[in-house]
Amino acid sequence: MSEKVKILYVDDEMNNLIGFKASLRLDYQIFTAQNTAEATQYLNKHPDIKVIFCDQRMPLQTGVDFFAEIRSTHPYPIRILLTAYTDIEAVIDAINKGHVFRYVKKPWIDADIISAIEEAVNFYEASSMLALKNQELHKAYTELDKFAYSVSHDIRGPLVGISGGINLALNTPNLDEVKDILRMMNKSVQKLDDFILSMHDYYSLERGELKITDVDFKSLIKEMEDVYLIYAKTLSITFHIHLQQEESFWSDRVSIFLIINNLLSNAFKYQVLEKENKFVNLSIVVEKGVATIIVADNGSGIDEKYKNQIFDLFFRAHIKEAGSGFGLFNVKSALLKLNGQVEVDSELNQGTTFTIKIPNK
Repeated sequence: MSEKVKILYVDDEMNNLIGFKASLRLDYQIFTAQNTAEATQYLNKHPDIKVIFCDQRMPLQTGVDFFAEIRSTHPYPIRILLTAYTDIEAVIDAINKGHVFRYVKKPWIDADIISAIEEAVNFYEASSMLALKNQELHKAYTELDKFAYSVSHDIRGPLVGISGGINLALNTPNLDEVKDILRMMNKSVQKLDDFILSMHDYYSLERGELKITDVDFKSLIKEMEDVYLIYAKTLSITFHIHLQQEESFWSDRVSIFLIINNLLSNAFKYQVLEKENKFVNLSIVVEKGVATIIVADNGSGIDEKYKNQIFDLFFRAHIKEAGSGFGLFNVKSALLKLNGQVEVDSELNQGTTFTIKIPNK
């Protein structure tokens, strides 16, 4: 059973309020107010009110002035003016000043009110859908703008490095120097490859659909464990894994792999190389239908002023190690699809802990 449409009627005459509610209460959820102050309280308490009927001539404030006042604070409800006076100037004023959707003369009949409500609800839903599409369009435009900058910076940068290395190698007779140049060129290739893979993950998340399977975290971790053990050995980092799964867990395996892989990649990437006793810990506990994933490190940490921005597309909190700007944004996007949650606890130069909770599908 669908929820009743919420309607607010404002009139200083109690008989009109009683009659309005008596006529429409079976089909709609009706709120009545004898003055605009009371009406504003209803709007604040019920932001999902779709239609407002308001009498024009009231002692403290006219209907037009009330509608004009709430345009900025409550822009979504559709406004309909009721009046017994055929004042054309009031009608024009209502349209221009109060942004009124429709004008109904009093005394009204049920058929006129019901017709006005149906038209208003249709307009409300169409306007809401348009507002949602505008938000999506604005988001897409913002991401496109960031993407254009990132492409020029993150793709061209490594290519310039490779091109410069080639020119330098061609004019260097010393074989050892050529090898050093090739090593630098290989780093540029790796940066470019990391960026392309992150970009692929981004578009896979944005366009792809979830594929729900029984996720075996042991086999999932095994796929990435060998790679990170090599990182750990090379960088003298202690890498510890704790896994506890004694029940089936249904979710999208690809998305979970992406989340863990990105968090581990950052944990290893943003270590302080000269620090002693470096560590990265991965804990996964599946219990009572929830997978809790914790990735902790004692690396460079995140400055407090950047914590609210780290999940933004192309945002980079660190200058020392330039990431693609996709990683944590992809983590957030994957969690949104999985109805998951993330908490971040970080202190600059002390380390970072990400706690992920994902419910069973």
